[in-house]
Amino acid sequence: MAYIISDECISCGACAAECPVEAISEGDAKYEIDADKCIDCGTCADTCPVGAPAAE
Repeated sequence: MAYIISDECISCGACAAECPVEAISEGDAKYEIDADKCIDCGTCADTCPVGAPAAE
Protein backbone atom coordinates (compact mmCIF):
# COMPACT_ATOMS: atom_id res chain seq x y z
CA MET A 1 0.00 0.00 0.00
CA ALA A 2 1.17 3.50 -0.75
CA TYR A 3 2.04 6.01 1.92
CA ILE A 4 -0.12 9.08 2.50
CA ILE A 5 0.75 12.42 4.10
CA SER A 6 -1.45 13.56 6.97
CA ASP A 7 -2.54 17.09 7.83
CA GLU A 8 0.41 17.22 10.26
CA CYS A 9 2.59 18.10 7.22
CA ILE A 10 4.50 21.37 7.69
CA SER A 11 5.49 21.58 4.00
CA CYS A 12 9.22 21.49 4.71
CA GLY A 13 9.99 19.33 1.65
CA ALA A 14 12.30 16.91 3.47
CA CYS A 15 10.31 13.90 2.30
CA ALA A 16 10.24 14.98 -1.34
CA ALA A 17 14.00 15.50 -1.38
CA GLU A 18 14.62 11.96 -0.12
CA CYS A 19 12.01 10.01 -2.14
CA PRO A 20 13.94 7.62 -4.43
CA VAL A 21 11.16 7.49 -7.04
CA GLU A 22 10.08 11.16 -6.95
CA ALA A 23 6.55 10.23 -5.88
CA ILE A 24 6.15 13.27 -3.60
CA SER A 25 5.21 16.74 -4.77
CA GLU A 26 4.02 19.96 -3.19
CA GLY A 27 0.26 20.22 -3.09
CA ASP A 28 -1.96 23.19 -2.25
CA ALA A 29 -2.03 22.72 1.53
CA LYS A 30 0.60 20.02 2.08
CA TYR A 31 2.88 17.65 0.21
CA GLU A 32 1.22 14.73 -1.59
CA ILE A 33 2.31 11.23 -2.55
CA ASP A 34 1.45 9.77 -5.95
CA ALA A 35 0.18 6.29 -5.03
CA ASP A 36 1.04 4.96 -8.49
CA LYS A 37 4.72 5.86 -8.06
CA CYS A 38 5.11 5.05 -4.33
CA ILE A 39 7.11 1.86 -3.70
CA ASP A 40 6.39 1.63 0.06
CA CYS A 41 10.03 2.09 1.02
CA GLY A 42 9.26 4.27 4.07
CA THR A 43 12.02 6.78 3.39
CA CYS A 44 9.55 9.66 3.62
CA ALA A 45 8.33 8.53 7.05
CA ASP A 46 11.90 8.12 8.29
CA THR A 47 12.85 11.61 7.04
CA CYS A 48 9.82 13.65 8.14
CA PRO A 49 10.44 15.73 11.28
CA VAL A 50 6.74 15.61 12.29
CA GLY A 51 5.81 12.06 11.22
CA ALA A 52 3.27 13.14 8.61
CA PRO A 53 3.80 10.30 6.09
CA ALA A 54 2.20 7.01 7.11
CA ALA A 55 1.25 3.73 5.47
CA GLU A 56 -2.25 3.95 4.09
